[in-house]
Amino acid sequence: MVNRQMKTFIENMPKAELHVHIEGTLEPELSFALAQKNGVTLNAKTPEEMIAAYNFHDLPSFLDIYYAGMSVLIDEEDFYQLTMAYLTRAAQQNIVYVELFFDPQAHTSRGVSFHTVISGIDRARTDAVTQLNVECQLILCFLRDMSAESAMQHLMMAEPYIDKLVGVGLDSDEKNNPPEKFSAVFAKARDMGLKLTMHCDVNQDNTLEHIRQVIEEIKVDRIDHGVNILASTELCDLAKAKKLGLTVCPVSNKFVVQSLTSKEIKDMLALGLTPCINSDDPSYFRAYLNENLVALQEEGGFSKQELVTLVENSFKASWLSEEGKAHYLAQLDHYVAAKSAA
Repeated sequence: MVNRQMKTFIENMPKAELHVHIEGTLEPELSFALAQKNGVTLNAKTPEEMIAAYNFHDLPSFLDIYYAGMSVLIDEEDFYQLTMAYLTRAAQQNIVYVELFFDPQAHTSRGVSFHTVISGIDRARTDAVTQLNVECQLILCFLRDMSAESAMQHLMMAEPYIDKLVGVGLDSDEKNNPPEKFSAVFAKARDMGLKLTMHCDVNQDNTLEHIRQVIEEIKVDRIDHGVNILASTELCDLAKAKKLGLTVCPVSNKFVVQSLTSKEIKDMLALGLTPCINSDDPSYFRAYLNENLVALQEEGGFSKQELVTLVENSFKASWLSEEGKAHYLAQLDHYVAAKSAA
């Protein structure tokens, strides 16, 4: 059991989140409100019934529920409300900086325009700075179980909005969809000035080869999940040399490997890797960033210094300017110093 003092220390720490899917923050109550507004019929009759149906045990079973949930997102205001709801929750959790994934293909395939999606999300991003004091940058994620041609089409759709993006990512079902399938898309994105990250989900087929591809061939700036890297000294050394952040999602991992991967995260820290903690799809996994950190501390007995290092890593692995990183790290240092003096 986490003691109250440690829980308060975690909750009040200024934090960053680098791995959160905006569609995965859709809370059942908002889903029902949007369904009513947009005339969408949901399978569940109450928010509680919807949560009870969140029965997933691997990536495909989760994705089925995840994509079905998006049907209520239709117009720009829906995407604004969705994003503002998450950023409001982020502010309440003392998250000061976010890099937010969004999946445009999951919406354009339903007849919702790219413009609608990004306009609603970006308007909330802008409002969050002034209204919530939360800074946010956007990462366009491609769905790896769709074609590379579709990914390239969506990268071209994004070109008029390039100033609203910080990077591109790759998510969805990894089986038979290796990173190299998207080499040309990611090379083009880098040429456009965007940062690169890709999901290497936990315990997937050919996971070490996929991690090798993202580091050596795609030349990513960060790896999402990536816990299986620990099985290869060579890949750990490569990631360490390149100072690649690994955006680990403990509660999300538990649905796949029945543990929060606290031992693996401690091993990463001991090896000098740069893991940081994130919530992934917090509405579906019923845990936002603070809940992930508290649960992790409870399972793994992390010290205050280890927790501070994990939060420092989230700023260091971010795509902020060096000045931006220094600004937030100074905030964190001030918080830790004040708590130590108390």
